[in-house]
Amino acid sequence: MLIKRIKTGDRMSQAVVHGNVCYTAGQVAQKAGGGSVTDQTKNILEQIDELLAEAGTDKTKLLSATIWLVNMDDFAEMNAVWDAWVSPGNTPARACVESRLASPKFTVEIGVIAAIE
Repeated sequence: MLIKRIKTGDRMSQAVVHGNVCYTAGQVAQKAGGGSVTDQTKNILEQIDELLAEAGTDKTKLLSATIWLVNMDDFAEMNAVWDAWVSPGNTPARACVESRLASPKFTVEIGVIAAIE
């Protein structure tokens, strides 16, 4: 079975397709780092949309999502953006945890797994 790697770097790929499944790396806000939780979440979801499109799928095919927040006090703010973005009736299994992230300028990180049909 072929493996397709998307936006591959020395350390990792931003997405990997194996079979009919796309796995994204945890995404942080490349254009909104240091911004509000709202701005970071919007930027991350835009990046995820782009990766899924390049893999041949979209958010209606999400299987699961993992969300890391630096502070769970930001849960409602992040969810406001998530709820506006996620496809109604196609919501994935999801986990959201509090965690320190790789850089203090990032307060949100999201990784998803999606089917490709």
